[in-house]
Amino acid sequence: MCLSFIMQKDDCDTDPEFRFPENNMKYYDHILNRMKNGPLEQWSQILRSKINTAFSSENHANNSMWMDILSSLPDNPPVYPEVINGAIRFADEDEEKELRDRIQSKLMSLHPWRKGPYSIHGVHIDTEWRSDLKWDRLINHIQPLNGRTILDVGCGSGYHCWRMALEEARLVIGIDPYMISVYQFLAVNHFSKKLPLTVLPVGIEDVSPELNAFDTVFSMGMLHHRRSPLDHLYQLRGCLRSGGELVLETLVIKGETGEVLVPEKRYAKMRNVWFIPSPKTLESWLKRCGFKNVRIVDVTRTAEKEQHATEWMRFESLADYLSTDDPSLTIEGLPAPVRGILIAEKP
Repeated sequence: MCLSFIMQKDDCDTDPEFRFPENNMKYYDHILNRMKNGPLEQWSQILRSKINTAFSSENHANNSMWMDILSSLPDNPPVYPEVINGAIRFADEDEEKELRDRIQSKLMSLHPWRKGPYSIHGVHIDTEWRSDLKWDRLINHIQPLNGRTILDVGCGSGYHCWRMALEEARLVIGIDPYMISVYQFLAVNHFSKKLPLTVLPVGIEDVSPELNAFDTVFSMGMLHHRRSPLDHLYQLRGCLRSGGELVLETLVIKGETGEVLVPEKRYAKMRNVWFIPSPKTLESWLKRCGFKNVRIVDVTRTAEKEQHATEWMRFESLADYLSTDDPSLTIEGLPAPVRGILIAEKP
């Protein structure tokens, strides 16, 4: 059940008033229909208008350009993806150079690629983040994903959604309000045979409150960007069914229960980092929000091997955020990025 969003050129009006055509909602109809007659039905009823709004020119001026890129991708026969050396790979490298160059040019037009890596018909997308390393740190600590209904909050281009689907999940729904991430997922998805996953152009605020529907909810790299971290934890709890599992990954600091770093201005050049708790503090927050069986399963300092600038993400990255005199500190003199993974259960 892979959702393709690809349209033919004459289906896509590229003038400044472009709006995602209602008759092309059929590319989401499969997922919306699958959400009916169950705990996700309430949410499915409001998603149609949110999806259409997200793809309007009023929402983002680049929508028509990005849709045109999708519509011009070569029509290779779709293939089942596999994981090779951490990359989600679609087909091998035995394609003609002209085709590889065409694919690379189109996909490069969706710069910057943050989450990955991917390999598509011989085109290796060397993303800023080696998201496979994070996956390797958590996969052996969580409940098996086969047969589960999963929500991935702030999923980016959907790398981890692919990994979840390849674990034989029943349904994977990624959400991300940043349209470039959604188009990147749709571009990758263009080359894939059907799998039960999609990325919706919405945020956590667009999920129906107290949905109580998902077996597993992932929130990775989101909590430190929330002005109210406890509200975010309550939102995540409301998405889970009773007995469902939360997988939470975020920036942490060294310290005991109650210790939290609140950057005065920026953290690693980022304006939108609000609270960085110690792992034990985060554990106490989860318990305060009603989770049980809370456990810290990994704490790892971010290395340049995992986050770095590449030709597919040419902006500043981790090396530019650290002090040149002491790489254990950020450029602002704060502790360098360390990420923790916690697992918890909804009663």
